[in-house]
Amino acid sequence: MAADLTGTYLTLDDGRPAVRFSRTYDHPVDRVWQFVTDADELAHWFPSRAEIELRPGGTVTFSGDPHMEDSTGRVIAVDEPRHVSFEWGGDELRFDLEPLDEKRTRFTLTNVLSAADTAARNGAGWDVCLARLDARARDEHPEGPDWEELYQAYVDAGIPSGAPVPGTD
Repeated sequence: MAADLTGTYLTLDDGRPAVRFSRTYDHPVDRVWQFVTDADELAHWFPSRAEIELRPGGTVTFSGDPHMEDSTGRVIAVDEPRHVSFEWGGDELRFDLEPLDEKRTRFTLTNVLSAADTAARNGAGWDVCLARLDARARDEHPEGPDWEELYQAYVDAGIPSGAPVPGTD
């Protein structure tokens, strides 16, 4: 069975490569905002613990990822509860939330890449992470897709690849 890829590779207007994911959650925008900004909520699905100082120029502290050193990033923009973006490991992460009605929210994650050859790797990683977020939003425990299968599916789909994969060296 082929992996179900949910990410899209694109080139932004400024020429930078990115992968983008979109979901609709049966939660009001304030609840989805918690999923993407609260450290305890992020711990359920984000690749590392992320503690965000929610203000432009604020610090984001990343820790606990067994494949990466602890690090910090910078908050680029905040428009609570609709947008937050920050730097992480040379990339830019953008979370956009759009209320569809009082109980549903469209969630869009755009990972602006520092290098195009990270697209397949990051796409597969976000598919795994967002499956965990999807399960969290449904109050379920995730089984989770297989990262290696997803990675190969992104490569087979022609998404740029070749970047090193942390934890496999």
